[in-house]
Amino acid sequence: MATVRLKDGFIGERYLVLPKMVVDMLEDDELTRQLYITDIGFYPSAQHHYRERLQPIDQFVLIYCVGGAGWYRIGNTCYEVKTDDFFILPAGAPHAYGSNEGEPWTIYWVHFKGALAPPLARGLHMPHSVAPTTNSRNRDRLSLFEEIFYTLKSGLSIDSLHFSMAMFHYFLASLQYVREFRNATGDGKQRGPGDMAQAAIHYMKENLERQLSITALAQYVGYTPGHFTTLFHRAIGHSPRAYFNMLKMQEACRMLEETDMKINQIALKLGYTDPFYFTRLFTKIMGMAPSDYRLAPH
Repeated sequence: MATVRLKDGFIGERYLVLPKMVVDMLEDDELTRQLYITDIGFYPSAQHHYRERLQPIDQFVLIYCVGGAGWYRIGNTCYEVKTDDFFILPAGAPHAYGSNEGEPWTIYWVHFKGALAPPLARGLHMPHSVAPTTNSRNRDRLSLFEEIFYTLKSGLSIDSLHFSMAMFHYFLASLQYVREFRNATGDGKQRGPGDMAQAAIHYMKENLERQLSITALAQYVGYTPGHFTTLFHRAIGHSPRAYFNMLKMQEACRMLEETDMKINQIALKLGYTDPFYFTRLFTKIMGMAPSDYRLAPH
C-alpha cells in the first residue's frame, strides 16, 4: 500500500508519494507511460506554505486553489493566485510558490510526468479560473480527485494504477477543456439554474469546502440579502444558511462512510477550522456525533 504522510505542517493535510519502484514501473508500462502521477495531496489552510526549487525537476506540478490565496513564480515572472484558480508549473523550469500570509490557501496538488504531460499542460502555466457558474462541475472534479487519491492509497496493484492514471487523464482534461467538461452532463443537456433557489443550491454545492455568506449567495443570484433569504425560505422551507449546513453534513456523512479521513480532516475539508464546532453542528443536524455515525450501520 502507498504510504500516506501526515506530518505536522498543516492540520488535516493528506498526501502520498509513490515509491520509486512504482514510478519506474509506471514509466515502462504501456498503459501509463504517457501520463502518470508521482505525488498527490491536499493542504487545507496552508499557513506559511512555501516551496522554492532553484534546480528544475522533471515533473509538472498542478496546483488547484479552492480557498484563500497565494502566488507563484516561474523564472522571473510572478503570478497571483486566488480562490478557484489553478495553474501548472512546467517541468524543467525553476520555480517558487507560496500561500498568502493573511489568507492562506487551500490546495489540491499533483506532480505528474509522461509524454502527454506537455500537451495537456500547454497554456496552463498562467492562472486559470474555474469559478462556479450555473453549469460548472467543480464538485464533480474534486470528487474525481478524491477517487484518484483513495484508489492509490488503498493499494498499488497494476489494476489500481491503471485505473488511477486513466482517471487522472480525465481530471487534467476537465481543466484543459473546461467548457466541454461543463457541458458534458451525462443527460446531454446543459445544466441550468432552473430558478433562483436552485441556482443558489447549485452554488452551495460547488462551494462545500468554504464558508459562504448570505451576501455572497445573494449577489450570485442577483438579489439583495434580505429579499434572497425570504424567497429561498419560501421555495425550499429552510433558510439559506441552514440548508447550506445540511448539504455540508450530507457530504460529511458520505466521507465518514466511504473514507478513513479523520474527523478533523473532514471538518477542515468542509471549511470548518474548529473541529469541535463541526462536531456540535453535525450532532445537532444528524442526531449523533460523527464518531458514532461512522460506527453505525448504514
